Amino acid sequence: MNDKIIAVTGATGSQGGSVARAILADPGSGFAVRALTRDPRSPAARELAALGAHVVEADFDDEPSVQKAFEGAYGAFLVTNFFAHGSAAKEIEEVKVLVRAAAATNLQHVVWSTLEDTRELLPLDDDRMPVLQGSYNVPHFDAKGEANTLFQEAGVPTTFLNTTFYFQNFVNFFGPQRGDDGVLTLALPIQDGKLLSGVDTEDIGRTAYAIFKAGKRFVGETVGLAGDHLTGAQYAAKLAAALGEPVRWQSVPFDAFRALDLPIAEEMGNMFQYYSDFDREFTKARDLDRLRELNPALRSFDDWLTDNAGKLQVA
Repeated sequence: MNDKIIAVTGATGSQGGSVARAILADPGSGFAVRALTRDPRSPAARELAALGAHVVEADFDDEPSVQKAFEGAYGAFLVTNFFAHGSAAKEIEEVKVLVRAAAATNLQHVVWSTLEDTRELLPLDDDRMPVLQGSYNVPHFDAKGEANTLFQEAGVPTTFLNTTFYFQNFVNFFGPQRGDDGVLTLALPIQDGKLLSGVDTEDIGRTAYAIFKAGKRFVGETVGLAGDHLTGAQYAAKLAAALGEPVRWQSVPFDAFRALDLPIAEEMGNMFQYYSDFDREFTKARDLDRLRELNPALRSFDDWLTDNAGKLQVA
C-alpha cells in the first residue's frame, strides 16, 4: 500500500513497456506501476494489467488527462514517439505537456528518455547532410535533445537517459537479406570501421528501474545507454554465428540510403551518418563498464542473439 507510484508513459510501447515490466518483475521493489496508454483495452494494456500494473487512459493531446495520471505519483518514466507523427515541432509540444504536468504534480523524480541534439557537434551550416524540417539534422534526436532544457527550466528533478539504436531493429527493419547469389547480406549506411552503439530495449527498462532505485543520486545527470559498440562487419559476423551461415557486410553510402523511396529515408540516413561521423563521441558517452555497475543484467549483442536469433526474418 505504501509503494511509490511510477507513472509510465508509452507503457504499451517498446520503451515504456520495458520499464513497466522491469519494475513489475521485482515484487519487493517498493514501487508500483501506473501505466499510461491511449487505449486501456488494447492487448498490450491488458497484459500489463495482468502483471499488476494500474492501467489508466491518458493522451498527450489531452493535457488534463496526463496531469490526472501523474497525480499522487512519486516519479515518472517519460518517452515520446516521434515516429507516430514524424514532426519535431509536435514532439516538442508533447514534451511541454509532460513537463507542465510533471511540475504541476510535483513529481520527485523523472527519467526522461532522450537523445543527443546532433546540432551540438554538427552545426546546421555544415553541408555534409541535408537540413530537415527547417532546423534539424536528425529531427527525432534533435527535438528530444532540445527539449531537455524544458525540464531544467521547470525545475523538474530529472535524469536524462540517452538511448540508442535498438538490437530489435535487426528483426523489424534492418536484418540481413538474402541476395541474388543466395548469400545473406547485412546492408546498412555505416562506414567501414565505424562503431554503431546498440541496446536491447529491455535494458532501457532495467536501467531506468535501477535509476529510480538509486533515489536522487542521478537527478540532474545524463546516463548514456548502450549494450554494445560494434562495427557493421562485427554485427554481420555475430549474426552469421547465430544463424549458422555466412552474412556478408555491405556499407551503403549515406546519399544512396537517403534517396530510397521511404517516408523516413532522409531522417534515417542522417541518423546513420551522425552515428558514423561522431562514433567516438557517441560511444564515449556510453561507458559499458559503468553501465553494468548500474544494470548488471545489461545485455551485449551476443546475449541478445542467444534469445532472439530465431526471430530474424531470413528466407
